[in-house]
Amino acid sequence: MIRQPDVTLADLYESDETAWLDATADLIRRGAYRELDYAHLEEYLTDMARRDRREVESRLVVLIAHILKWVYQPDQRTRGWQGTIVEQRQELSRLAARGVLRKHAEAVLAEMYAEGVERAVAETGLPAQSFPAGCPHSLEQLLSFDPAAE
Repeated sequence: MIRQPDVTLADLYESDETAWLDATADLIRRGAYRELDYAHLEEYLTDMARRDRREVESRLVVLIAHILKWVYQPDQRTRGWQGTIVEQRQELSRLAARGVLRKHAEAVLAEMYAEGVERAVAETGLPAQSFPAGCPHSLEQLLSFDPAAE
């Protein structure tokens, strides 16, 4: 029988992230904390938090851009715009229901509004001055925006 060299948890992180996650979860379940790959665990958790914040930002920009298009180009409204507003609102509500991601969404709202305006300008051809200089909606208002009621 040929023996394969032992694969360390750090090697596993580099070669198969999902297997590394499974192995890490198993170590935690067993209480084998000394065996954890702390360097990669810190990196992975930091990356996850960054991805979550970025997803909140991305969905917020798309939601804002579509609400702006909906409000400022009523004659151009489509079911696609309506569907996008509903989808982004629902997904963002799930992500930012409470806690850190909710606070993040509130903290970046003005910055994401500026990006949403830029996207709406690109997609509508309207000048940036057509839209309010600052976000006219709170996060809660954006998350409850109902295009069917407009």
